[in-house]
Amino acid sequence: MTLSIGEGEILIGLGEGPVTQRLDRSNRHGVVAGATGTGKTVTLQIMAQAFSDAGVPVFAADVKGDLSGIAMNGAPNEKMLARAASMDITLTPAAPPTVFWDLFGQKGHPIRTTISEMGPLLLSRLLELNDVQEGVLTIVFHVADKDGLLLLDLKDLQACLKYVADHAADIGTLYGNVSPATVGSIQRKLLTLQSQGADNFFGEPALKLADIMRTDVAGRGYVNLLAADKLIQSPKLYSTFLLWLLSELFEELPEVGDPEKPRLVFFFDEAHLLFNDAEKPLLEKIEQVVRLIRSKGVGIYFVTQNPADIPDAVLGQLGARIQHALRAYTPADQKGLKAAAQSFRVNPSFDTAETIQALGVGEALVSTLDAKGAPCVVQKTLIRPPASRLGPLTPEERTALIAKSPVAGLYDIAQDRASAYEILQGRAQTAQHQAELAQEAADEEKQRAAEEKVRAREEAREARVAPRPRASSRQGMAETFAKSLIRTVATQAGREIMRGLLGSLRKSSR
Repeated sequence: MTLSIGEGEILIGLGEGPVTQRLDRSNRHGVVAGATGTGKTVTLQIMAQAFSDAGVPVFAADVKGDLSGIAMNGAPNEKMLARAASMDITLTPAAPPTVFWDLFGQKGHPIRTTISEMGPLLLSRLLELNDVQEGVLTIVFHVADKDGLLLLDLKDLQACLKYVADHAADIGTLYGNVSPATVGSIQRKLLTLQSQGADNFFGEPALKLADIMRTDVAGRGYVNLLAADKLIQSPKLYSTFLLWLLSELFEELPEVGDPEKPRLVFFFDEAHLLFNDAEKPLLEKIEQVVRLIRSKGVGIYFVTQNPADIPDAVLGQLGARIQHALRAYTPADQKGLKAAAQSFRVNPSFDTAETIQALGVGEALVSTLDAKGAPCVVQKTLIRPPASRLGPLTPEERTALIAKSPVAGLYDIAQDRASAYEILQGRAQTAQHQAELAQEAADEEKQRAAEEKVRAREEAREARVAPRPRASSRQGMAETFAKSLIRTVATQAGREIMRGLLGSLRKSSR
């Protein structure tokens, strides 16, 4: 490359002179916009490689799959060579070190996070919960923290939801009403999310931020490409994941102010998906992250078709602006075109709005920040050709690069340690075992009481029907003799008495 640029700058293209971006202002964020087919992906590719060459790690979503060619040396055609020559650039094929990631683990190393790290706010957006459902989900997270229940994957969350529903009366008195119907609704939405492949995203080992902020032995930053061609079919999961990643960077990285170059540059393709149907609390969180994360040394670059897709509160935080061609066929398009034109610092040599519509493929209006952080005058820029391959990798090339990446083997096998699901299952099994033991004891006591009752009844019956005890034969003979003697004596005495009585009666009659 013979086009002269200053130290600490990356080359974007050629306008009235070299159009560059200062590394020490690259953490002030930016936007790359333009209609489909105008060259946004190539611009993203040359910026990502330029940051990598400067020692800055990059994270970018590869929505269509064609960005993957950045991992291989380019094979410039005649048109690319002619453009390079017109810009006084020597186009030397080269490729930055690249790591491929994939939430589904198919086209790259799996990326996972835990339910706890995601948090109730982002998870509520992912599940599209209403206010009541979000409140119940927040209670579930609080109860899990209090009871020491780790929320790592979806089955942990499902188990905790069931636990809260089973103890709704006790929990409701402490934290508010928990309706079984609301819990059931959340469970159904979790099932839908599970069917979209979210099981692969939630779990361990969770992504370590240090693994996307690597440099190689030559000091070049790794370009981390997220395979998003399948993920983009679940736009809520796509945008929520990228917002989670930004939030993690914001929360974990220390303050560094304005460094000489960013610690990480983050390209958010199809950025409008982040803001579609976003509630006010979520928009406030996005604005907070964008506004404050630059002091952590992270630059965010939104890639979208129209700057109007980005809320004004966020758009106002974006320093670098690269605007490819826009088409204004409808009143809404014309309004977006006008807003895009008014966002640039005016260049008196051309009409910004008209120029935006007339830009060709690979051309853009570019405005970056100067040394004082002020926007430069907008320039009509011919975007420089990339040194890496234009177009996607073959499956064999991708597989070979994945096998020799610096994180090979670290995330490929999922882990499932004891967490809320296992703990609650253990408690349920213990409770069931204790209940079974108690039931067995009750059954034994009942059986014993019944046996005692039967035994008592049999003893009573035996007592009623038992024969009188018999005396010995000697006692029977003596008793018989005595009775006979008494009868004899009694008979003789009676006779004597009767004789005396009759004799007295006779004497009286005489």
